[in-house]
Amino acid sequence: MPIPEDVTGDEIDKDVRQELLSLPKTLAEDVAKNLVMVARLIDEDPERAYAYSKIALRLASRVAAVREAGGFAAYANQKYAEALAEFRAARRMTGSAELWPVMADCERGLGRPEKALDMAGAPEVQKLDKAGQVEMRLVAAGARRDMGQLDAAIVTLQSPELASSSVQPWTARLRYAYADALLAAGREGEAREWFAKAVEADKDGSTDASDRLAELDGVEFVDAFDESDEGDEGDGTEAEAEAKAEVEDDKD
Repeated sequence: MPIPEDVTGDEIDKDVRQELLSLPKTLAEDVAKNLVMVARLIDEDPERAYAYSKIALRLASRVAAVREAGGFAAYANQKYAEALAEFRAARRMTGSAELWPVMADCERGLGRPEKALDMAGAPEVQKLDKAGQVEMRLVAAGARRDMGQLDAAIVTLQSPELASSSVQPWTARLRYAYADALLAAGREGEAREWFAKAVEADKDGSTDASDRLAELDGVEFVDAFDESDEGDEGDGTEAEAEAKAEVEDDKD
């Protein structure tokens, strides 16, 4: 896989760079560059990100950060069994519970929401930071919805973090998930309120809350330039020209 000239490998996180010190220098540089490409492409081109992750895994499968990157690349491509295997490997290497929520979401992707709920109640959750605990709550609510338990999903999302007026990195997604669950339960008025709150918190556009809110309000968006309109205008102009020509002929 080609590596752009502007990618040096120095762009990676310092903790990952520290992990790569266990490798020979040239190998560490190659691995770092592939990891940079995974990070660059995982949102816009997940298939290519996955390809780069496989190269990094072939080069340094015993490095936890590489296994984690491989897991996220597989996850982005909905390869949940492969992602779960990589996350488990990374967790064995580090002993950290940080990946617990995304591992539970892989269980959901594999059609095992009950397993995801079991993980939501495991002791590992207490080891997570606040962001991780919120993420675990989102996964648990999703598992409830997978099982058709809408009311339980709504209750799962009701938390101090949801009620808080302070905006954190997870706030928009939490409010959005709550609004979406309310709407699925037929509670449209409450859903509209929470979609609006999600919009307030979503400064970087990580959700489509504004579109959902507009949809509930009956607002329709149309393109400023529509080819069909251009065609209609063209027909009108041609018709006007023909009519003008006919008038000129009558005058003659």
